[in-house]
Amino acid sequence: QVQLVESGGGSVQAGDSLRLSCTASKRTSTNNAMGWFRRAPGKEREFVAAISWNSASTLYSDSVKGRFSISRDNAKGTAYLQMDSLEPDDTAVYYCAVGLRPFSGREASGYRYWGQGTQVTVSS
Repeated sequence: QVQLVESGGGSVQAGDSLRLSCTASKRTSTNNAMGWFRRAPGKEREFVAAISWNSASTLYSDSVKGRFSISRDNAKGTAYLQMDSLEPDDTAVYYCAVGLRPFSGREASGYRYWGQGTQVTVSS
């Protein structure tokens, strides 16, 4: 069992930046993709970004492309989500996940382990 702990959430103003971190309890995550998803109030969980095991490939949702950047440090077992130019519509609980494969794409079914989430609130 891999446990994931997210951190870095908070309340910010529109246009501000935040960096989320996700640390895995076991090094097995280094051979698998990692992803970020979010769930806004009253909405379904949606894909945000994903990164392959070796950082060679990344994928973003259209709503965050150009504003968010995903990265990882396998030596630390940690994935990051740099969020710039935040908008009120980015308000959500953000979850990180470890993929089933070296690159798992945008479908939640491609991920095996999930964190508890960190709240991001963006006010206008």
